[in-house]
Amino acid sequence: MRLLATAQALPERRVPTAEVARLCGVPEAVALKRSGVHERRWLSGTETALTLGTQAAREALNRAGLDIGDVDVLLNASGSQLQPIPDGAALYARELGLSGAATYSLHGTCLSFLLALQHAALLIHTGQARHVLIISSEGGSVGLNPHQPESTLLIGDGAAAILLGPPTRPSQGLHATRIETHPAGADHTRISGGGTLRHPNHPGAAPTDFTFDMQGLQVLKLASRVVPPFLERLRPGLSHGLPGITRVIPHQASQAGLDLLRRYNWPEEQVEVTLRTLGNVIAASLPLTLHQAVEARRLKEGDTALLVGTGAGLIAGGVIWEL
Repeated sequence: MRLLATAQALPERRVPTAEVARLCGVPEAVALKRSGVHERRWLSGTETALTLGTQAAREALNRAGLDIGDVDVLLNASGSQLQPIPDGAALYARELGLSGAATYSLHGTCLSFLLALQHAALLIHTGQARHVLIISSEGGSVGLNPHQPESTLLIGDGAAAILLGPPTRPSQGLHATRIETHPAGADHTRISGGGTLRHPNHPGAAPTDFTFDMQGLQVLKLASRVVPPFLERLRPGLSHGLPGITRVIPHQASQAGLDLLRRYNWPEEQVEVTLRTLGNVIAASLPLTLHQAVEARRLKEGDTALLVGTGAGLIAGGVIWEL
């Protein structure tokens, strides 16, 4: 599987942490230290996750020199839904003018992009698709609760799209993939409302049920316990080094989450970071960070990337990809 193009689309509005700190009633210095985010983008005006995802997809097609009709499969890999029904991929297909192709979503909260990468590799390797378009687009700012500063200080909006095609050399593609779920963390990060368990007409439903809730310390404790053995199962040696890895593309969960990477003896100069300027863009964090590395030529064809992170559930996931 070969990376043909990456693209991003960001909201126009830049929101400094000082503004979010005031909204949450937290001192700016504390907010900066706690989150590691100096600014993030939030939706404004007529912008939506749909418009951003569509914009990123069109730019990726343009960069790859392809038309929408060349896309065999469109995968929506977003952590936040556009709406429950129909599937968000159908809405992107309508905006892009894609008809008759396979379009559907793969949802693994913050790691949805990793699931889509795995799935795209399977489709391309088995000859079921030649060109796969992945869109990850997030508008999480619309569901923030300022009384829950842990999440409000972190979340940013944005979209990324990547186009994938068949490899041009035998070694090009995914060398290892692994996804693990540790459901002891299922309640640590959640939006409890919006599904059939707590629907809008539920007698006990409250407005806060439809906003983001995170117990950051509990997430961190669980991740610090399960991630090292997970890394060893992905590739032996990863819990104390970067064997065969050119660059790490981590999910931008939080400053504390990125600080955990130091425990694995991963040189900081090999770790790509976007948290400071984009915040945690949920499932779009991984492809946005990948895009930044590719644009800056810190990842080039022939290099090997480790895409890794954790998501609500608690899900741990990683992909080793020779570009």
